[in-house]
Amino acid sequence: MCGNVPLTDGGSRAHLSVMGHAIDYIPKEEVRRLAKRSDLWGAWLTLHVWGIIALAVTVYIIFPNPFVFAASFLIIGSRQHGLSILAHDTAHGVMFQNRKLNEFVGKYLLAAPYGGDMIAYRHYHLKHHRHTQSENDPDLPLSAKFPTTKASLRRKFLRDITGRTYLRLRIAAWKMRKGGEKVEGSDAFQKSSPIPFFVSNAILFGIFILIGHPWLYLTLWLLPMWTWMFAVLRLRNIAEHAVTTNDDNPLTHARTTHANVIERILFAPYWVNYHVEHHAYMFVPCYRLKALHKAMVANGHAPDMEIQNDYGAVLKLASA
Repeated sequence: MCGNVPLTDGGSRAHLSVMGHAIDYIPKEEVRRLAKRSDLWGAWLTLHVWGIIALAVTVYIIFPNPFVFAASFLIIGSRQHGLSILAHDTAHGVMFQNRKLNEFVGKYLLAAPYGGDMIAYRHYHLKHHRHTQSENDPDLPLSAKFPTTKASLRRKFLRDITGRTYLRLRIAAWKMRKGGEKVEGSDAFQKSSPIPFFVSNAILFGIFILIGHPWLYLTLWLLPMWTWMFAVLRLRNIAEHAVTTNDDNPLTHARTTHANVIERILFAPYWVNYHVEHHAYMFVPCYRLKALHKAMVANGHAPDMEIQNDYGAVLKLASA
């Protein structure tokens, strides 16, 4: 994720440093057009992610069978990942045009429900942008271990889907607050306060009680968040930076992965697969990354960009 324009003021200036580097890929007028933020887009995507979660719960309530439960479980875990993607955009200050709306939605409607802290994440994540794939990149430990063996990759995903990764990171975060040693990956889940998480989840639990299915809070909210969401997050981390270059070239130190319909539903919602583009122009909202990809390709950059055809190809690279 690199590029640079608006971000401090809660979302305004931290991007300026890379603007000069990134602006060369496509004409400035096109950059300005693509960098425009929209409150309507931000509101639509917020409603969309929560609407899909609500729909998945509703369908299972109407058709309570194991197959529907499995589908709802996967979709909800994937949309919890979607919450983190949209929270990421608010951390960049680009989800909404209105800064106060961007901050409120990012903190309380997107990050808090899955246990994130948008403000803490912002500080961590912008360091990743400044030092991508260098020794100062806080995300480097997540990508440096690849390529690995197929057996090791299977073990990593097994830890995710059994909830061991979630438990390890939560314990690590608690120990860090007590002055303990940092564990790789835990920075992204640091919190300035746990209160927003507890309040938002109390509201969610209350909603499940009101609709007469309190147990679904555990089985269709907490369990996907503890398991499937982390498997998807691992796949996303691998796709974005594993086996890429360790230099300051956003065309090669990040990766764009083409995604089919199923992959977009399960692994890559909200255009998160366009990661080279995000690193080239991190001030472009997620809802314009596909257009940015087309613009960069039209300007002849495709041969120089790290692009894979699907997530299967990425996993083959990561387990060579």
